[in-house]
Amino acid sequence: MAGGEIAGGDMAGGEMGGDDMGSQAANLPPSPQAAGQAPGMQSGSAPTSQSPTSQSPVTWAGEVVVPMAPDRMPEIPADKMTDAQKKAAEEFAAGRGTPVFGPFVPLLRSPEVMLRAKAMGDYLRYKSTLPPKVSEYAILITARHYSQEYEWALHYPIALKAGVNPELLAQLAQGRRVRGVYETDQLIYEFVSELLTNHCVCDDTYHWAVTKLGEQSVIDLVGLVGYYAMLALVMNMARTPLPKDTKPALPLFPR
Repeated sequence: MAGGEIAGGDMAGGEMGGDDMGSQAANLPPSPQAAGQAPGMQSGSAPTSQSPTSQSPVTWAGEVVVPMAPDRMPEIPADKMTDAQKKAAEEFAAGRGTPVFGPFVPLLRSPEVMLRAKAMGDYLRYKSTLPPKVSEYAILITARHYSQEYEWALHYPIALKAGVNPELLAQLAQGRRVRGVYETDQLIYEFVSELLTNHCVCDDTYHWAVTKLGEQSVIDLVGLVGYYAMLALVMNMARTPLPKDTKPALPLFPR
């Protein structure tokens, strides 16, 4: 499937004028990824060591205005792991060819959950009926829905390599309603967005997906979205930090 170009979209929740943007950003809800400004601080000023902090937003320009929040569930030192955790970490490294990383770091607190999550991910990422372009686009729609920066940072370059249109991803990152030229691009956006927002899909979207993809691929797609939603929730809860030398790319949605 070739990458599709997009037409213009509407900003989710309405367009914001320049005069309103500052006040809107100031009232955004806490970010899972960033620690906040101290009360009374001016925008852009650095917090002092004496200043209390709380979680705070990313601006709509994508600029981080505060330091990252501390990781609640960092890597477990080898000498602190239980026998079950050591065994799970070894099995993970043997299967993936890399040490435990990203969402699997907090998941290692429950070794059996981590290994079962790995097994599901192995199928959904590498063996499902969905083409990589479809899978990676669906993962990024899910990451955007949960404002999950790690998920976005990891899968954005993979999606580009798989053929997802970068203009389409730029619209998605900004929170705009995406309208693609190619049918499959639009189908995946509508299906996944509807599923995440409404927790179901309407008859028209369902029949469109089954006709285009087939029943097994529809189930694989729902499984993929559910899996990456779970990982997003784990990392948002644990405040899993971004990969090294990576900056946040997802402004929070206005509430």
